[in-house]
Amino acid sequence: MRHIVGFAFIICSVPILLFLGNSVMKEVSTLSSYEQQINEEIHLPEIKSTLPAKMYDRNGNIFNEEYLEWRDPIQFENVPEIIKQLYILSEDTEFYRHIGFDLGAIARAVVVNSSSDSVEQGGSTITQQLVRLRYLSTEKTYERKLMELFYAYKLEQLYDKETIFEMYLNEMYFGNQVYGIGSAATFYFQKPLEQLSIAQMTFIAAIPNNPSLYDPFIHFENTKARQERLLDTLAENQVITTEDATKYKAEKITLNVKSKIQQHPAYSTYVLDELKWLIAFQEGFDLKLEQAQSEKERKAIYNEIEARYQEVLQSGIQIYTALNPEKQYGDQKKIDSILTVNDLQASAVVVDNKTREIVSLYAGKNYKKFEFNRAYQATRQPGSSFKPLVVYAPLFETTSYTPESFVSGAPICIEKFCPQNYGGAVFGNVSIKTAFKYSYNTSAVRLLNIVGIENSFRYLDRFQFNSLVNEDRSYAAALGGLTHGVSTLEMADAFSSFIDGSYKRAHSIRQVTDLEGNVLYQWPQEKETIWSPNTVEYVRTLLSEVVESGTGVGLYADSSYLGAKTGTTNDYRDFWLAGLSNEYTTAVWLGFDQPKSMHYLEDDQIHFKIFNTIMN
Repeated sequence: MRHIVGFAFIICSVPILLFLGNSVMKEVSTLSSYEQQINEEIHLPEIKSTLPAKMYDRNGNIFNEEYLEWRDPIQFENVPEIIKQLYILSEDTEFYRHIGFDLGAIARAVVVNSSSDSVEQGGSTITQQLVRLRYLSTEKTYERKLMELFYAYKLEQLYDKETIFEMYLNEMYFGNQVYGIGSAATFYFQKPLEQLSIAQMTFIAAIPNNPSLYDPFIHFENTKARQERLLDTLAENQVITTEDATKYKAEKITLNVKSKIQQHPAYSTYVLDELKWLIAFQEGFDLKLEQAQSEKERKAIYNEIEARYQEVLQSGIQIYTALNPEKQYGDQKKIDSILTVNDLQASAVVVDNKTREIVSLYAGKNYKKFEFNRAYQATRQPGSSFKPLVVYAPLFETTSYTPESFVSGAPICIEKFCPQNYGGAVFGNVSIKTAFKYSYNTSAVRLLNIVGIENSFRYLDRFQFNSLVNEDRSYAAALGGLTHGVSTLEMADAFSSFIDGSYKRAHSIRQVTDLEGNVLYQWPQEKETIWSPNTVEYVRTLLSEVVESGTGVGLYADSSYLGAKTGTTNDYRDFWLAGLSNEYTTAVWLGFDQPKSMHYLEDDQIHFKIFNTIMN
């Protein structure tokens, strides 16, 4: 009964289809009003195509690809003529003469289908197939078939034949999440389509007829058999000779399947996160977050950012980064070998002093793509490594103190906060230089009291410390005692202000472009002045004193300057180093994912070894 109803449905629609035929419409007096009605009522859905995102290192080489589907679009003029002939002959010989559908083919299909219980033959043109691929489901119903005809007609009114043919060639499904014949060439043979042999071209051209049946990974012989039939079709239509067809059939087909490029996972994982916030910055989402009045509102904005990020990521972007692949590989390998203690972990970020670009990033031992990235996702107490940022630089910036000025190292209590020096030591008046290089806690708290907590945080707020909260505005901050802590990336980012007193967000992304090379996103190049020249000189002097004769003895770099600050948190749960040479600014964290005492590792100075490795 179903096929009879369908048959009647098509028959009733024939007058409409006839009206759509250009030769018939000229004779119809209601042509103008009918065509206007079609144009008003038939709206083609918006197309959203998923394209790969590619990451490039500083040398212009691809090191990472992100895609759910492999698409490598090809322009019509770059499609070999034999491919065009092949699809015309095998799919739609009337392509350049019909108006989107072929009434003769439809009539033949109706006759065939009327003798069965299902829609077996479609009589589909290339335009109809494109409509089905792009706009409609593949279910075999008469209702869907009729909508396909309307859409095909509309498509022919909007685009010329070559454009439709190009869209078709780029939309066909070639199995294994591969779309388009250009993509099939680069996926199955890792060559552009025009560089394939005719045997290879016809082999991949065989797949779309039935991507499951002709999947070359599973049913290679089926694909080969259909390729030979296609070669016979070309010979029968004198596109190639019979002798050539025989020769092409005999050519051995060896697949050279493309694997997704996934190098430097720690760095690429971070790049994807930075991309999200670059989009948020340029499109104003970050300002919306600052102005949000409730957690519900913030959550909604985060959802907007995520949706926009996914849209951009799948639009075929090219992400150019500052990655130094040799350094990234070397740092990863060497630090992995240093971490010999079971479950001991580390993170490190290396920033280029000239550009403020992230050239290397260590996220954890034997890191795998999309695992917890300790370099930017882990927040831990920074201990005394935080002192230059929260105490000493603001002190020099807002007072007349110098490294030679004196400060007491005696016990102190402020608002029930009573810090102790390492080992409970008590000191009298000492120079700021001495207090800094030996990391006296009581002196640091006294100096923060002189600066004022609000004054101090006025500087901190200019950096990217996203985990700081209002509760952190306390005297415990002088010792790196924070509610949530900070990340290694945030520390390297802030310490880069001691290069010359200026600040520009440390970043991995140089620019993001579309497939045509148009720049879509990039960070601002302007620098903001944070510290005066005197402050920079004083802080750099203090940092170098730490390395020469303080808590950082044992650190070294192939550089005329090296300065650093160490940090150890309560119960030895975290070891930190943050510093800079002439070339790099670096932060290193060492600890366990589940915090526990590392007192037994203190003398091993493992974080020193990591610092020395990446700075040299």
